[in-house]
Amino acid sequence: MKNAVVFAYSSVGYECINVLLKRDDIHITLIYTHEDDPNETQWFESVYELAKKNKLNVSTNEPDYDEVKNANPDVIFSFYYRKIIDIKILDLAPLGAFNMHGSLLPKYRGRACVNWAVLNGEKEAGVTLHRMTKYADRGNIIAQEAVEIGENETSHEVFKKIIPAAGRVLSQSLDDILSGNAEGTPQNESEATKFGRRRPEDGIIDWSKSAREIHNLVRAVAKPFPGAFFYHDGHKIMIWKTRIISDFEDVNAPAIMIKTNDGILEVVEWEISD
Repeated sequence: MKNAVVFAYSSVGYECINVLLKRDDIHITLIYTHEDDPNETQWFESVYELAKKNKLNVSTNEPDYDEVKNANPDVIFSFYYRKIIDIKILDLAPLGAFNMHGSLLPKYRGRACVNWAVLNGEKEAGVTLHRMTKYADRGNIIAQEAVEIGENETSHEVFKKIIPAAGRVLSQSLDDILSGNAEGTPQNESEATKFGRRRPEDGIIDWSKSAREIHNLVRAVAKPFPGAFFYHDGHKIMIWKTRIISDFEDVNAPAIMIKTNDGILEVVEWEISD
């Protein structure tokens, strides 16, 4: 039986902890998670509630070296935990520390990986299980799985594909991790990209952009994220769903259509925010 200390949040954290709970050779001795932000829409499962349901030791405090050491971890896992974990804590686990990242590393290191991938018009996203080092998202890759991004899919729709993919990647990797045979493959630094946290104000629409760029922004930040918007006559107009059309005959009247510098956008869902 191997002891695991887990740092986890969101639906990916929930999914991956459930994978660990199904194993009879892993004992979760401690879970660190986050308190929910009251200013953030809670559209994902609660790691805290899962831990309590399974009578696991769970904390929303800052990770403490002595507390982790006393939990005697053989292995450490991080599943969508939102803070950098001190290397001194990671080094407590003789089998290593492993993170589940929401992109196909080395591309899209950093935050809001799925949102950025949709915004940039990528055709696929994915998850990567990798070794953790003192440098975020740079450790050896253990396993990956790609998921398709449809041209009209929102970030939330893509994220729902990410969740089971993360569970599969973890499940397929656990035997190697627990036996000490998960060294992984170094990342190709020449292919690395990095993106930062997105803020609600980043959703403002620049109408000088192409129809495709505006469409990608809308679906990247559509509900449950803060949304794409513009201002008109003192009002904030939210655009929740659009469709690129090549011909006005494709539209079922009545409809709102916007001519961009290179195409036509049909506004499918919108609202006046204030």
